[in-house]
Amino acid sequence: MDTKYIFVTGGVVSSLGKGIISASIGKLLQARGYKVTIQKFDPYINIDPGTLNPYEHGECYVTADGMETDLDLGHYERFTDIQTTRNNSVTTGRIYQAVIEKERRGDYLGKTIQVVPHITDEIKRRIKENATHEHFDFVISEIGGTIGDIESAPFMEAIRQLRWEMGRNAVSIHLTYVPYLHAAGEFKTKPTQHSVKELQSMGIQPDILILRTEHHLEENILHKVASFCNVEPECVVQSEDMPSIYEVPVNMQRQGLDIAILRKLGSPLQPDESVPGLVSWYHFLHLQQEAKEDVHIGLVGKYDLQDAYKSIRESLSLAAIYSGRKAKLHFINSEDITSDNVAEKLDGMAGIVICPGFGQRGIEGKIIAAEYTRNNDKPTFGICLGMQMMVIEFARNVLGYKDANSVEMNPATPHNVIDLMEEQKNITQKGGTMRLGAYECKLQKGSRVYEAYGEETLIKERHRHRYEFNNAYKEEYEAKGMKCVGINPDADLVEIVEIPEKRWYIGTQFHPEYCSTVLHPHPLFMSFIKACVKKNEELKN
Repeated sequence: MDTKYIFVTGGVVSSLGKGIISASIGKLLQARGYKVTIQKFDPYINIDPGTLNPYEHGECYVTADGMETDLDLGHYERFTDIQTTRNNSVTTGRIYQAVIEKERRGDYLGKTIQVVPHITDEIKRRIKENATHEHFDFVISEIGGTIGDIESAPFMEAIRQLRWEMGRNAVSIHLTYVPYLHAAGEFKTKPTQHSVKELQSMGIQPDILILRTEHHLEENILHKVASFCNVEPECVVQSEDMPSIYEVPVNMQRQGLDIAILRKLGSPLQPDESVPGLVSWYHFLHLQQEAKEDVHIGLVGKYDLQDAYKSIRESLSLAAIYSGRKAKLHFINSEDITSDNVAEKLDGMAGIVICPGFGQRGIEGKIIAAEYTRNNDKPTFGICLGMQMMVIEFARNVLGYKDANSVEMNPATPHNVIDLMEEQKNITQKGGTMRLGAYECKLQKGSRVYEAYGEETLIKERHRHRYEFNNAYKEEYEAKGMKCVGINPDADLVEIVEIPEKRWYIGTQFHPEYCSTVLHPHPLFMSFIKACVKKNEELKN
């Protein structure tokens, strides 16, 4: 079968959940046996989200091949278990960069470079690029931003052209918002009508409408929208607030969204409408509903925004569900942690995650937190910078190097246990020195992480960092009880440290949260949560 293309756009307001809808569509089609990929097109001019402020943009998600991307790619991978690449994330900045580079090389043979056709042609090429590397039955393209934004106009024009070129092999799905006015006591569909009219003015007639709403919409409202927007009634579905984002796919499936898409694209329907590929998903939802008891986890970081640690939060929640618990996550600002108040702030937590980050702000608070949890044998998971703070704390308070630091925090410090070794890094597009993407790690047999990974010897995990453990101090650490149990075999870099005598005190240089999905939660998060559950039982008693 020819590759089919699904375009997902949004209107009325931003943050409606296009990423969750795109991931849900991917999951439903995948459950019917189709091979799917999902890609995000962002209208901003940044080359990638790597330099964007987490407060403004949320976390920066990293693909296995080392691309810094939008956090929606995390939703795509968690829902579908597919592995995205740099081709799944495209910004306006990358589009213009590619076109300008071609112009400078003379590829356009002296032609005047314009938005149409040159920018739109590059967008179209990127939309189709994934399918040139391997065959996909469906390519889902989510367009960031909102209809009417000036930045989105070239993407809308590219979609308009592709829909005419592809005929029945392309479908347009538009997500809008239906507000409820309490004073009037009714829902208002006019914003949706205006949004669709705006889309139609760009030459795009939506095939399917998804109405985002906080409350259930009655059939008469769905029929009204269908009538006023020239969309078939069975192609208007609602996405109301659900207790969990993971219930969205089954809510969409109950309303026949996947059937509507397949019918519009002329794709064969399976005779069994129960969709057997969702059995594991329903099992997960059952576990989620059965999980009643809370396990309290503290996130020690400096970005007081849920999306800044999105993948970590989801990874903890998923692991807790599989352990029969609900993860109750508490953000603890590391800037506010002092030696005097650390016990007050961390007590009551069954476990602590020392979060990743960049820059010096809040670092001392993380070090104090690491010391407290180590001394009080509280399950602790240090991720990336979090692991580095665990290492610095150990050097200061166990090895006796009171001036222990990292080269970023104080380049002149004699005992830089976290060092910058540029010859061992990849050079990124930004020109900085960072280790990005998936790297191998050899695990020490008999270690806690070795057991957590199911006694695997060689694993592969994703990185996003600039500094490394200084191997000059490795023997001293191990002699005093902090073991280097995960090593990158190619460059002899320390990837994982743990203190075996503690119930669970582990730091990873990599980001395990990038590889944790709904149906396959990451083994380290599973192991950590199990330790936290045991600690929780002790706290109750």
